[in-house]
Amino acid sequence: MCATCGCSGSAVIEGFPGYEHDTGDGHEAGHEHGHEHEAGHGHETGHGHETGHGHSHEHGSGHGHGHGPESDHVHGPGPEAAHVHGPGPETTHVHGPGEPATRTITLEQAVLARNDSLAERNRVWFAQRGILAVNLMSSPGAGKTTLLERTIRELGAQLQLCVIEGDQETVLDADRIRATGAPAVQINTGSGCHLDAEMLAGGLRTLQPPDGSVVLVENVGNLVCPALFDLGEQARVVITSVTEGAEKPRKYPHMFRSATLVLLNKIDLLPYVDFDVAAFLEGTRAANPGVEVLELSATRGDGVTEWYDWLRARRPGLLNTPASV
Repeated sequence: MCATCGCSGSAVIEGFPGYEHDTGDGHEAGHEHGHEHEAGHGHETGHGHETGHGHSHEHGSGHGHGHGPESDHVHGPGPEAAHVHGPGPETTHVHGPGEPATRTITLEQAVLARNDSLAERNRVWFAQRGILAVNLMSSPGAGKTTLLERTIRELGAQLQLCVIEGDQETVLDADRIRATGAPAVQINTGSGCHLDAEMLAGGLRTLQPPDGSVVLVENVGNLVCPALFDLGEQARVVITSVTEGAEKPRKYPHMFRSATLVLLNKIDLLPYVDFDVAAFLEGTRAANPGVEVLELSATRGDGVTEWYDWLRARRPGLLNTPASV
């Protein structure tokens, strides 16, 4: 189980036989883990947090996928385990008269630190090949795939666009992308609610994007957890639409705070919906004062030229001779 958000399931990468990134119990197919159990001791994560579980685990590091040969795993005390984002590692919750206090222990730090290390390897890999990687994040239905389809049709040949699709199930979106002529790989996360750096590394080994190309990563539709997980991308684009409500930046500030660019999509529907553009922009600036915001319609074509110019301007140069993935 992901100790940060509680999601579980096994990520399966299309076209990658044998790859299974397990986020359920911390064990990956085809890898061995060393466990040492001592009765009567706390369950330690290696980061100084104890759960009070009846045994301890020590994990070896000689395994992993993609850019991360090591794979550290953090186990919670049980299915009821939770996490907090407060200033300290532990928080006590009292539920009411006659109910016992419960203690919540933060495991997020260990999970995110591990992911950040793998993300940095991805970032170096992209830089060596002069590849621009853009992480596209939104709630479901904001129009990510529609925008990708139009972008590929109108810009794909010029920028050598490749796509990695993240969804819980199906290859529907990857099929839509491939119908435009662009190479695409589907990553299914099961019940997982986000992509992580290790999943992306596995997807890249299948995709094999050309040097100097642009990799567009369509993350799982979710305005919470994808913002927490660095993939090694050079830019983050948050896509929202006028059908979702102008309060989204205030309700989900971390997502907008992490954005390099915000796209307000479906502006062709403004005459038909109750959406306050000024309030949306005010909320976006409150979360992220310096972020660039573009208004567009992926279906009608309003504003897409500015989006294309933004992509062109961020293509890096090739830094050195690449190594294998």
